[in-house]
Amino acid sequence: MALLKIYDQNKQEAGEINLDSDIFEVPVRPEILNLVVRAQRAAYRAGTHAAKERGQVSGGGKKPFSQKGTGRARAGSNRSPLWRGGAVLFAPKPRDYSFKVNKKVRRLALKMALSSRLAEDNLMVVKAIDLPEIKTKEFVKVAGNLGLSKALVVASAENTNLKLSARNVPGITVMTASQLTVFDILRHPQLVLLEETVAPLEARFKQNSEA
Repeated sequence: MALLKIYDQNKQEAGEINLDSDIFEVPVRPEILNLVVRAQRAAYRAGTHAAKERGQVSGGGKKPFSQKGTGRARAGSNRSPLWRGGAVLFAPKPRDYSFKVNKKVRRLALKMALSSRLAEDNLMVVKAIDLPEIKTKEFVKVAGNLGLSKALVVASAENTNLKLSARNVPGITVMTASQLTVFDILRHPQLVLLEETVAPLEARFKQNSEA
């Protein structure tokens, strides 16, 4: 078990919490993190790119000029890939870039991402972030108190006041535990877990391991 201090939104100590070492103290293997992040980013790609090959470009039926006597290189069509406005050789076509990564590997990578933030001392547990209204200024004040510059804040459920107050703050992302991904953790140097998030997060891994 990893013992971590709990802070309030003014960064005053508000208790301690034990984090499950099977989730937060897993040896980090960069190749697994790399595989899962590549899979996530590949799945985001639309894959709608396209260009016309020679058989799809309109025109080009008539020979553009005589075979001989012009002093120019021979040409049979103005839709040749050599010509401007012509076809494209080996043109890109719509495709699906996603590839499968086993569920156990994805789960292990998420544990490793969480463990890496704890090992770097960049994981903070906050008792709660209570904002009475949707106000960016109020969240900026809380972020300043906690020393957040580029951070991922994880809540157990949708917190409208928190999410909308933080959405225009550069470098800050707010999401729920169920939305948490390896890529989101790794692209934010700081990770903030609200206290209410820890138990459901640990239960999520235990349920998956029993299934």
